[in-house]
Amino acid sequence: MNSYQSDGAQLNYVDSGEGMPVIFLHPTPLDHNYWRPLLDELVGRSGATPIRAIPAVRAIMPDLRGHGASELGGPLPAGMFERVPDAPVLSMEQLARDMLALLDKLELVDAVFVGCSIGGYMMLELWRHAPQRMRGLAFVCSKPQPDAEAALVKRAANIAIARESGVSALFDGMANLLIGESSRRRRPEIVSECRARMTLTPDAFIAVQAGLASRPDSLPTVPGIIEPVLATAGGEDTAVAGADMEAFDAAPGGCAFHLITEAGHFAAYEQPQMVAGLLGPWLEQFAG
Repeated sequence: MNSYQSDGAQLNYVDSGEGMPVIFLHPTPLDHNYWRPLLDELVGRSGATPIRAIPAVRAIMPDLRGHGASELGGPLPAGMFERVPDAPVLSMEQLARDMLALLDKLELVDAVFVGCSIGGYMMLELWRHAPQRMRGLAFVCSKPQPDAEAALVKRAANIAIARESGVSALFDGMANLLIGESSRRRRPEIVSECRARMTLTPDAFIAVQAGLASRPDSLPTVPGIIEPVLATAGGEDTAVAGADMEAFDAAPGGCAFHLITEAGHFAAYEQPQMVAGLLGPWLEQFAG
C-alpha cells in the first residue's frame, strides 16, 4: 500500500493499473478490499472475464480515515451530533479534505469517483467543495437525503453500545443486516468475509456514526451536479431505499438509475458481475 498525509493523519491507498483514474470509496465499516471483486470483473483479474467495453482504468482505492490501514487522527471536533454532543465527529467535510489531499498527492487534476454508502456521502461533499475535480459520480447504495429520525436514534444507541461494550457484537449484527438475504442464502461465507474486514476501533466507529448522523442534507446539491451520474441501488438494502436514490434523477448532467433486486447494502461485493456490467459501459463516456 501507499500512504499520504492529510490533516495530521497517515492515510493509505492502493493504486493499480494505467489509464483513466477512477477513485473507489468503500462503505463503512469495511476497507478498500470491498472493491476487489468488482475490479476483478472490470479488468479481468483472478480469472474473471473482463468487461470488454471499458477503457483502461487506473483504480485508486483509499482506506478512508479510521478504516483499514488508515489512521483516525485527531483530536476530532465534537458537538455536531445533538443526541450525543460529546461524541467526536468524523465529518464528511474532513473526508472530502482527505480526498483532495489524495488528488494533490497523485497530481491528478480530476478523476471519476465511485462511492458506496459513506463513500457516496463523501462525493456529495466533495462536489460542494471542488466540483472541478470530479468528471463523473457513480453512487452505489448511497443517497442524498440526511438521516431520518429512526436512523438518528439507532446511531445514538450504537454509540452507547460501543462505549460500553466495544464493537464486536455490533459488527456481527451489521455483517448480517447489511448483506442482502439472497446473497446470504446463495453464498453463506460472504458474511464471514465481510465481518473479517470490519476492523474499526471503538473510537473510529463512534466518530463515523456521529459523522453520518450529522451529515448535511444533500438534496439541494443534486440539481447542481452537471457531470454524469450513475445510481445503483440494492433491492434488499435495509439502509438505503432505491426510492431515495431516484432523487439523483434531478442531476442535470444525466442520471442512469439501476436497481439490483437481489443485493443488499454491500451490492458491489454481493453482485460484482452485475455492478461491473453497469459501471463498465457507463465509464466509456470518459475515455479519451
